[in-house]
Amino acid sequence: MQADRRAHRGQGLRTRLLAGAALACAPGVALAQAAPAPQPAPQAASTPGSDGLTPQAVYVDARETTREGDVVVLNGGPGADRALARFQGHTLRAETIRYDLAGGVGGAEGQVELVSPLGDTIFADLIELDDQLRAGVAVDFATRLSNGASLMAASAVRRSENVNELNYALFTPCPICDANGPKTPSVSIQAEKVVQNEELRAILYRNALFRVGGVPVFFLPVFAHPDPSVDRASGFLIPVPTYDEGRGVSLELPYLHVVSPSEDWLVSPQINTRVAPLLNLQWRRRFDDGVIVVRGGYTHERNFGDFDLNGDGRPESNVKFGDETNRSYLLAHARFDPDGPWRWGFTAERVSDKTLFDRYDVRDPYQDNGLYYGDRRRLISQLYAERQTRRSYVSVAAFSMQSLRVARFDPVTPALNVFENDDALPLVAPIVEARWEPNQPVFGGRLRLRGSAVSLYRDAYVGSPVLRPEIIPPGPTAGLDGVDTRRVTGQMDWRRAFISPAGVRWEPFVDLRADTYSIAELPPVLGLADETVTRTRATAGLDVAYPLIRRLASGADVILEPVGQLSFSTGVDQDPRIPNEDSQTVELDESSLFRMDRFPGYDLLEGGFRLTAGVRATLRWQDGRSASLFIGRSSRGQEEHAFRVPVPDDPSRLYDPTGLASKTSDWVVQGTFSPSDRVRGWFHTTVDGSGDVRRAEAAVDGRWGRRDMATVSYIVDRSNPLGGPLNRNYEFVQLAAQQFVVGNWGVTVTGIADLERDIITRSEAGIVFDDDCFRFEIGFRRDNTRVRPSGPSEGVFIRLNLATFGGTGYGRGETRW
Repeated sequence: MQADRRAHRGQGLRTRLLAGAALACAPGVALAQAAPAPQPAPQAASTPGSDGLTPQAVYVDARETTREGDVVVLNGGPGADRALARFQGHTLRAETIRYDLAGGVGGAEGQVELVSPLGDTIFADLIELDDQLRAGVAVDFATRLSNGASLMAASAVRRSENVNELNYALFTPCPICDANGPKTPSVSIQAEKVVQNEELRAILYRNALFRVGGVPVFFLPVFAHPDPSVDRASGFLIPVPTYDEGRGVSLELPYLHVVSPSEDWLVSPQINTRVAPLLNLQWRRRFDDGVIVVRGGYTHERNFGDFDLNGDGRPESNVKFGDETNRSYLLAHARFDPDGPWRWGFTAERVSDKTLFDRYDVRDPYQDNGLYYGDRRRLISQLYAERQTRRSYVSVAAFSMQSLRVARFDPVTPALNVFENDDALPLVAPIVEARWEPNQPVFGGRLRLRGSAVSLYRDAYVGSPVLRPEIIPPGPTAGLDGVDTRRVTGQMDWRRAFISPAGVRWEPFVDLRADTYSIAELPPVLGLADETVTRTRATAGLDVAYPLIRRLASGADVILEPVGQLSFSTGVDQDPRIPNEDSQTVELDESSLFRMDRFPGYDLLEGGFRLTAGVRATLRWQDGRSASLFIGRSSRGQEEHAFRVPVPDDPSRLYDPTGLASKTSDWVVQGTFSPSDRVRGWFHTTVDGSGDVRRAEAAVDGRWGRRDMATVSYIVDRSNPLGGPLNRNYEFVQLAAQQFVVGNWGVTVTGIADLERDIITRSEAGIVFDDDCFRFEIGFRRDNTRVRPSGPSEGVFIRLNLATFGGTGYGRGETRW
């Protein structure tokens, strides 16, 4: 008998919930929700609001109005002919509306729809409310919140102004309607009782049953989550399960504690089966003119990972080694932008172990949050200030770095890798950049003044490529002090543009520059002391461009633009005493090829005669389709041997990593193509005089269907001519693709292949379910990077993202509130 009653109760619950869904999906309802009544501003009792009604007034529109004593009855028809009443910023529609003038109680029945000033909509078959909307009862209740979430119940009781109680209810953040009417939501919570506390801004459940696609998957006797209208609320976020051969099974349990609308804490312990837990913390605070974000972590454990325990060349798998000690990290940044031209900020980034991020899988530790960036596997701590107006800019900063890069990979096990020495990285304090332009043209053109100053201090000696071959001492260099450098630069740049009647653009320019260097702690074995070096350069030149366009019969446009630059500079003395701190690499492309200073920094300087030429061809079709190609090269009057540096694996030989040392530079070839709105790509390459590719990059993005997509990218560097353990040439291919097969079900694959070593460094393959409010992925992944101290790692991954409830990650730590 009890089983029969439970079955009958369950069937009745399902029938009533479907009735609520049918009300919410009714055609007339959608129209009402699309234009909710505006909320009147606070006003005096006799002052009309934006809808023309005073706070105590009621507007009615009905097919028939009757009064029986103190009871007023409004009668209407079904659908669009329902009776309407507007009061206190609310809009009420129903087939019949009753109001007791003496008792202050109102009711409605028949396709009832109540729209709040905030846009939340309540549907019911029957509803009773007091005149202040603080208490009431509803049957076959359904509400659609302003963010798209839905809450339905067989019955609902409004206990007070802030508390709603629902019996046999269902909540879902997913759409419950489609073109055919009600549909089963992808994710839902069904409960015996639900309490919506608007003061606590929370929804509480008793006997909650979680359903995915209508199928029961999980049960909790008690459950709670924030009201969907809450941007942030204290509580547990979705756990993050992972697996690593070094840590074992890991489960991260993030808990968010909201202190105020402008401050919160995130406590996220990572529980591991093979090693001690790692406690992650995050604090965020927003101010009127800025924000501070602090991330940190702590554990007390020994190192772990693949290790040559027996010394026989065969690594033991994931052993613990070394002393048990405190291990931690700090990742913090702040940005402040008060009124006026000044803004300032800082970053503080340090970690106790160079492999802690890899061992414990700390998410996204390398971020660009300050004025200067530390790049991949380098942490930067800095303090900076900027002042910017329409015509001027100045910045002052100081920073230091910590490197997590591998200097030498061990052939046996990554646990024995040798990392870059932090003492070999400079302390930069200060670095100043400034520029200024006058309001009015000077000699009809644009004048710009620049200034720069920097001081760099090193504790440990660093040879090539910082020091020139001429001042690298022979023999052992262990124990030598690092070279300290101070530089001041001033520069003036003037240029003016002319366009001839034939359409040729002529742009003459003049550039004047002066540098002063003070260098200390040079290697004493060469008889050098603290040195002061000055150099100057004066340049005059001309840029020429002649764009040509032709319209084809098909309606396409062909644009051909030859460009050229002719410049002559006074000779530059490439003094070997000047270290090369900021110009060790050059990325030649279409824009940098025509710059006066093609090096990214100041330490290397070009002079003499230069002729640079190129041509850009563009084809544009209808519907935004296009393709472009640029080819260019530069020539100089004489070779610049100072641009050559020793080969890392054979210091007796020199090579040119810049592509600018010869009389002719590398060829620059780059282009873009977009044959449709679903396919686009680009490529860039530099080719030396013998036709060999020095560097190249290419990427293609493709989309088909609404969510199917793929991206393939390729990058190669062949600038170092000699192979060896110090050779940093590389070649990678990366793939990411997503293909949906049946409905919302699909497959995903990602991978990075190291073609230089003929291995796949990272790969993932999985199955995905994705609809409007729910994305679930499960698959297999493998990490085979040489930096990982615990060797290759493989296992199953799970990712879950739910609308309203959040996802299996809590972001990068950025403050985007």
